[in-house]
Amino acid sequence: MSNAVPKTNVSNRLLSLDALRGFDMFWIMGAEEIVHTLFKATGNSFWGGFSDQLSHPAWNGFHFYDLIFPLFLFIAGVATPYSVGREIELGKTKQQVMLRVLKRAFILVLLGLVVNNGLQIRPIAEIRFGSVLGRIGLAYMFANFIYINSKKQNTQIAFFAILLIGYYLLLKFTAAPGFPIGDLTQAGNFASYLDRSILPGRLYLGNHDPEGLISTIPAIGTGLLGILVGKYLKNNTDTGTRKSIKLLFLGTLFVGIALLWNIDFPINKNLWTSSFVMLVGGLSMILLSFFYFIIDVKGYYKWAFFFKIIGMNSILIYVSGHFINWEYTTLALFHWLGQLIGAPYNMVVLASMYVGIEWSFLYFMFKMKIFLKV
Repeated sequence: MSNAVPKTNVSNRLLSLDALRGFDMFWIMGAEEIVHTLFKATGNSFWGGFSDQLSHPAWNGFHFYDLIFPLFLFIAGVATPYSVGREIELGKTKQQVMLRVLKRAFILVLLGLVVNNGLQIRPIAEIRFGSVLGRIGLAYMFANFIYINSKKQNTQIAFFAILLIGYYLLLKFTAAPGFPIGDLTQAGNFASYLDRSILPGRLYLGNHDPEGLISTIPAIGTGLLGILVGKYLKNNTDTGTRKSIKLLFLGTLFVGIALLWNIDFPINKNLWTSSFVMLVGGLSMILLSFFYFIIDVKGYYKWAFFFKIIGMNSILIYVSGHFINWEYTTLALFHWLGQLIGAPYNMVVLASMYVGIEWSFLYFMFKMKIFLKV
């Protein structure tokens, strides 16, 4: 029996976005630990290579794990024409919509502070202000402001280019005091120097914060690219298949440009370099082209139910680990199973149970229709 579902009117909602968002979050809610433990248990070179891809490079370079964060921001951008755009179509003023976007950004920044520092009073010097959720909030906000206030698509494309080229020029023709012009080391790059000079509190790496203020500038481009893709999918009259092919082609082109740019401006998530924006933007478009084609165009959605459950409560599962001891719960329920299986595969099973418990929690929330919306 086919598992195809009736095709939806994709101008109202992209079903593939929840699935892709869930696929994205799956890797940081514990799936990466399954791969790490598989490598430890087997010593197999395949799992070793996969395990390496689920960690971040020390500075320059790119691993699959580096895609998780920008893909989430890209997806938020794709959803904008279907959410914010819909509000404008229904007659809300720009001011009303911008206020809603501003509130969402504020909540995300506030949640980021809580995730980083907990609910406790600390001296400002001990507080880390940069955060993943904070960057998503700020980049989402500015990308949406550009979208709301610029009617022409060419203007939005121009903003995207200005953000990336401007950031490139900023880092290539400046440096921290005492370092040569264009220095892109952790201590010597100008973005980290400005963060050290401007940001209060502590930086994640002492002299650098991967979610610093200055490197949020090119991250706006990641969100804006998602908005441009969302506008194309929502408003263009091309067939779904043609849209998928165009996204695949454009994504491949972006990856090619990123690899060329990498020669002069290294791909670096820590600095969110312009070449990094192009690479993750291209990979995000390629992934979306597949999810969109299979789910929204062909109507095959049931296979993605597992990811949908995660994607519909993505913020909740991200922050939950700071309030719920999932490891304790896993051991309390399944330590006996690990003992029965024994080393070395007991750690693989427990890592899998860890993800299973989190997913069961999200499924319960889904059935109860409880969603953490920001």
